[in-house]
Amino acid sequence: MPTNTDRNLALELVRVTEAAALAASRWIGLGKKNDADGAAVEAMRHAFDSVDIDGTVVIGEGEMDEAPMLFIGEKVGAGGPAMDIAVDPLEGTTLTAKGGPSAIATVALAERGNFLHAPDIYMDKIAVGGGLPEGVVDLDTSVGANLRSLARAKKCDVSDLVACILDRDRHAELIAKTREAGARIMLISDGDVAGVIATTMPESLIDIYLGSGGAPEGVLAAAALRCVGGQMQGRLMYEDESQKQRVRDMGHADPMKVFSCEEMAKGDVLFCATGVTSGPMLRGIKRFGHGAITHSVVMRSRSGTVRYIEGHHNFATKTWTAT
Repeated sequence: MPTNTDRNLALELVRVTEAAALAASRWIGLGKKNDADGAAVEAMRHAFDSVDIDGTVVIGEGEMDEAPMLFIGEKVGAGGPAMDIAVDPLEGTTLTAKGGPSAIATVALAERGNFLHAPDIYMDKIAVGGGLPEGVVDLDTSVGANLRSLARAKKCDVSDLVACILDRDRHAELIAKTREAGARIMLISDGDVAGVIATTMPESLIDIYLGSGGAPEGVLAAAALRCVGGQMQGRLMYEDESQKQRVRDMGHADPMKVFSCEEMAKGDVLFCATGVTSGPMLRGIKRFGHGAITHSVVMRSRSGTVRYIEGHHNFATKTWTAT
């Protein structure tokens, strides 16, 4: 992406994630996750109409027959450079429904062909933040060995490390081994994109992300890590042979391949997220009278720049300002 185009698109992506987050925010705490998700999807889809790209959704809401909008293969944008788009209009539908922390609206952008085409299945993941030796952790290495390696790289004890893991029954053994190695654990109920990104943020207190979550979310998280220098590996997981065949049909000769961060999100990448509910990375939507305040982050791999944008929206006059 040319530099000027890159910069302009960065701001346009903020408007897209803001639209989704604002729409979802009306459903915070109401116990209706599907309504929250539907509102975010519709708002994000319409917001793309004003973005100057020739976009193709490669990570989205599912196949064409499963999703009415932002389905895989859908064309979006007002015309311009050919781009691949990865979206999660509401990462944390349950969090939103329950009023829980760290629900976000996310979008990532790359030149055509640069995002891993991942079906909506599970992916085993491991991720750490930036400033560490290359290969400090490895998906094929034991939990204990990875934690000891990370502790050496950070010049601390394993007991000083905090691992972020989704609170799921399937992770019982992983949780036990992590605690056996001596590390502490932050269990999260949902939101593994935010969990992976948190490894790059000192204020989050998270050192490593471990465990399985959605493959589409893995690609989004990899796009963010590409912008800030983190490391991540992921391997697709399968319930049956038909899922493996589907992955082969998508162009992956080895269904058991371990993908690096750079293989999941290649080339120049833009990543943007807007908070729906507050968490370590972003503040949630604050609504008042005829307006709202949004808090977003936009990252560019070309420059390594991370910008936080606070948007003040006046619904009565339809004005928008950013700080």
